[in-house]
Amino acid sequence: MVKTKIQKKYKSILGEKETEHAIVLIKDFFQLALSTELNLTRVTAPLFVRSGTGVNDDLNGVERPVSFPVKSMNEERLEIVQSLAKWKRLKVTDLGLKPGFGIYTDMNAIRPDEDLDAVHSLYVDQWDWEMAIDEKDRTIFFLHEIVEKIYRCIKRTEFFIYDRYDNIKPVLPEHIEFVYADDLQREYPDLTPKEREAKVAKKYGAVFISGIGGKLPDGSIHDGRSPDYDDWITETGDGHRGLNGDIIVWNDVLKAPFELSSMGIRVCPQSLTAQLEERGMEERAKLMFHTKLLKGQLTQTLGGGIGQSRLCMFLLRKAHIGETQVSIWPDKIHAECKKKGIKLLQLK
Repeated sequence: MVKTKIQKKYKSILGEKETEHAIVLIKDFFQLALSTELNLTRVTAPLFVRSGTGVNDDLNGVERPVSFPVKSMNEERLEIVQSLAKWKRLKVTDLGLKPGFGIYTDMNAIRPDEDLDAVHSLYVDQWDWEMAIDEKDRTIFFLHEIVEKIYRCIKRTEFFIYDRYDNIKPVLPEHIEFVYADDLQREYPDLTPKEREAKVAKKYGAVFISGIGGKLPDGSIHDGRSPDYDDWITETGDGHRGLNGDIIVWNDVLKAPFELSSMGIRVCPQSLTAQLEERGMEERAKLMFHTKLLKGQLTQTLGGGIGQSRLCMFLLRKAHIGETQVSIWPDKIHAECKKKGIKLLQLK
């Protein structure tokens, strides 16, 4: 993993107290905009789920969840969620939601295997959302329509903050650009995926990179994706594969690409089977979640997550995610932040 580094000495535009006030403003404004734009109803989310059910998100397939035994349940093990990618689909199915309607929630996760840097922490907070869709909507074009709606919410929130703090100037372009991971690999074959992201994010200001997780023309993948939630194998009909992607903006404070959201159309029984086979994980088909999906018992959905602390970090022009959330950091990060003039919210 390439770590995102703080480039130079830095001074926050807002003080700590102003920052805390601004975080509340952003969160309240954005979630209302998002729920209105996508027809989402807020639901309450779990902090932990049962082990061995296939419900927890294992991200790239290798990250270890935090787990613990429960005395009152005969020592059955539960796991702290790493995201709610699959739980949300179960919830949409349980609620019986019709296409065009969905849910959103505050997701709080712990990811102990995260490589810590300026944008990655042990604690993850995001708006997790999921909406029911028709089978006919399993297209890259429909996905891009939803991306544009989410981007409009981000743009409106940026102006909302500028309207209250006029020294935080808007920087996002009017429109988000759509690119494909395989096209980027062909255009920049000698660059790493992170370097390709930097090229297009700096060029356009905001991009949606489609086809994350599937094999590229050279056999590599742009970035890791578990095989059992996003569909990254289905052909799009325009010469590409993958019905998912990431919203990435150019972060001028960090001089780096900055991921705000990961999302996608969820796997159908056929794409789940194909993706499990490609990753050599066919044994997962026996788990509760996967069994339901393969039997056609789950609603077809589209969903994703939008980082709360990351969005606040970007809109408030912060240099470290520890300025918009409280986590735990190693001594070397505390020392680096102190040297660069960064005040973390977590007390040393």
